[in-house]
Amino acid sequence: MSEEQAQGVRATYRLQFHKGFTFADAAPLAPYFASLGISHVYASPILVARAGSTHGYDVLDHGRVNPELGGDGGFRDLVAALRACGLGVIIEVVPNHMAVAGVRNIWWQDVLARGARSKYADYFDIDWRAPGLEGKILVPFLGAPALDVLGGDLKVEFDPELETFAFRYFNHRFPLRPEDQAAMRRRDPRTLGFVELESLLAHQHYVLADWHEADYRINWRRFFTITDLAALRVERPDVFEAVHAKTFELFRNGLIDGIRVDHIDGLADPRAYCRALHDRLTQLVGNRPANLRGFLVVVEKILATGESLPQDWPIDGTTGYDFMNDVSAVQHAPDQMEILDRLWRRYGGRGAVFEREERAARRQVLAASFAAQLAATARAFAAASRRTLSRRAWRQAVGATVREMRSYRTYSTGKDDSPSPGPHFSRATERATELNPSHAEAIAAVAAVMNDHGGDHATIEAVRRFNQLCASVAAKAVEDTALYRYGRLLSRNDVGFDPRLATISVDAFHLQAERRSAALPNSLLATATHDHKRGEDARARLAVLSEIPAVWRKTVTGWFSMNAPLRPPDLRHADEYQLYQTLIGVWPAGGASSSEFAALPERLRRWASKHLREAKLRSRWRSPNEAYEEGFQAFTQMLLTARRCQSFRTGVDDFVRHITPAAAVNGLVQCALRCTLPGIPDLYQGREFEDLSLVDPDNRRSVDFDMRRQVLESTCDGNNSYSHRKLHLIAALLRARSRHARLFSDGTYRRLPTCGDRKDHLIAFERRLADRTFVIVVGCRLAGPLCGGRTLVPSFAWWADTHVEMGDWTAPEAIIGNPAVRGATIRAAELFETVPVYAAVHRRHHNHEYA
Repeated sequence: MSEEQAQGVRATYRLQFHKGFTFADAAPLAPYFASLGISHVYASPILVARAGSTHGYDVLDHGRVNPELGGDGGFRDLVAALRACGLGVIIEVVPNHMAVAGVRNIWWQDVLARGARSKYADYFDIDWRAPGLEGKILVPFLGAPALDVLGGDLKVEFDPELETFAFRYFNHRFPLRPEDQAAMRRRDPRTLGFVELESLLAHQHYVLADWHEADYRINWRRFFTITDLAALRVERPDVFEAVHAKTFELFRNGLIDGIRVDHIDGLADPRAYCRALHDRLTQLVGNRPANLRGFLVVVEKILATGESLPQDWPIDGTTGYDFMNDVSAVQHAPDQMEILDRLWRRYGGRGAVFEREERAARRQVLAASFAAQLAATARAFAAASRRTLSRRAWRQAVGATVREMRSYRTYSTGKDDSPSPGPHFSRATERATELNPSHAEAIAAVAAVMNDHGGDHATIEAVRRFNQLCASVAAKAVEDTALYRYGRLLSRNDVGFDPRLATISVDAFHLQAERRSAALPNSLLATATHDHKRGEDARARLAVLSEIPAVWRKTVTGWFSMNAPLRPPDLRHADEYQLYQTLIGVWPAGGASSSEFAALPERLRRWASKHLREAKLRSRWRSPNEAYEEGFQAFTQMLLTARRCQSFRTGVDDFVRHITPAAAVNGLVQCALRCTLPGIPDLYQGREFEDLSLVDPDNRRSVDFDMRRQVLESTCDGNNSYSHRKLHLIAALLRARSRHARLFSDGTYRRLPTCGDRKDHLIAFERRLADRTFVIVVGCRLAGPLCGGRTLVPSFAWWADTHVEMGDWTAPEAIIGNPAVRGATIRAAELFETVPVYAAVHRRHHNHEYA
């Protein structure tokens, strides 16, 4: 967070590294990224992870760069290639958790061997006093009760990698206590009888258990519900240094220029963490080359509606989910949403209100997946409070409050400098009390502890546990459950979105941009990520349905009737309705006869499985309903491939073709806004082409960079494909950011007045630097009238008297749009050429200090 960095990071390009795409694969792409206008590559986690990891979030060793990606040498070569093209590097750190399954996590293995006496015992968030497990750690990695597999799949043997004797269970190793090692060296472990094995197991520092027991017995915090990812106590100074050891080394040596922090909401005290990180990076800056003195820090943060990032965190901003939500919402029409509400009531079968789905999902996941964590949190509140309540009362009160939270967490810490729990917590306790009047006293006691800033250890522990439980429940209940159940309009169901809020006005969009400009001008602006549920162009396409809901109703009702003879008798209409929306979002632009269509059946098969299991209504990851899944899969595949469904596929072709012009307007305008608004545009790998991806793993497919490089080197006109236009639009705007770096990094933001009959169909603003140089951007929104046509620009007649008040300016440098535009008041119809975006940089004639 510095002047150098504010000017240095102009645009980031996110790359997902894994065994199939290594540092060596990325290095030759440096010239392409530079030509596109990128300033920094933004890398997924690069430290040692589980073998074959496709994402890197399952870190095993924070002290080494992953050899599968190329190791230290490969990373240095990548950085050298990027530096040679004038590019920097930002990497992601994962401070909340690390992988513990298998044998390669030496911290975890030492805890298993030595228990609470291990020097790493406090690295993990283990409750050594949990009832029934006092002094031991539950290890629920077995497929059956321990005694059922003891002597069979669970056996003692010498492990050469650990250089110790351990219980072995398939790929898992559970080391014996040091005092048991000498005895085992004196005999062959294969000669141990069942009674001896049982006794040996009982004396270990761990309790092996069936994985099904984890949710209600586990005595350590996991990453959400993933039992082989154990949470870390990074709030401890020794853990903080160990987790960031390699990251600080890379920064000190000038190999990285910034950090993206994963899942900040999982940490005990995000503010304290951000301060510690900022202080350490500031200390290390002096060791870096003189031209690399700045740094950028952004955090992955899901902001609730009406929530802002705390201003006392010394960071540059978020990773961009908030912008992704804003730009999506402003591209939805508000006027006829009740038609979509009625459609969802008809086909959803669970009501049209998302609030109801969220509350039900929170109740379900809290009871089914976080019973042990809820019990531990309740015990912590009992220890911190002056009130004497039963364990059951504390558990019910904490649970009722968590169910009513509509933000990820509070930022109260229980310390003497703690902020208040905030309005979201206050509303949660009010709603919890209204819905559970018999628990009013206990809920009030929970609120009293959360508002206690006395700084005693018991209060700090209770508040910490509450916040970390809240964050986990929010992620699993909202992102991974309710968003898969609620299907009014899937373009408003994504990470960081609030489906309650279907749309926002242009004024509200401007207000968010003004706030970002004032408070977080270096926050990332994203429209696609490795976690999104639908690609940016799939969402842009589905958003058009909000403008033509009556047409959509007639179309989808016809499909339900057409496909009724093929439908499995038990198929939920809600699943079928979401399938039709999904098909609209991912249908290839070339239709069912295109080459891209061949991959669609397999892509939809994976989506269908994940959709059903995440929704947890007819199937679940832990107990798949194979019969229902197979029926849904067969129905989906029949629609895509059966000859008898040709008329259906033709209907989808026709409908997608009908909405394509309006969808293209949405897609191109969101690109333009991302590249010009206050903040740092972030481009997810490959999304300079049309992005019709689905949730992972679909959104992490390999990218054809050669094709993108060829398109960038070609010319673009009104006859090119959407992907060609999109890439060239991005390149033009990012190159402009490069030429006018200070204008975009430091320039103020001001909305421009729009007037006339179609004024609400324009988003217009300027970025001004020192009242001398400024960029004007105008984009079209709600282009539903283009449906059925061929152009991406509304006609002169449609715009009528609509115009933009641009103010006093001269000497334009056209970036996109009509280069002949002049005057203080410009008719909207004159701004656009082949794409629905106008952007130009202007300066006064007397300004010779051109930024």
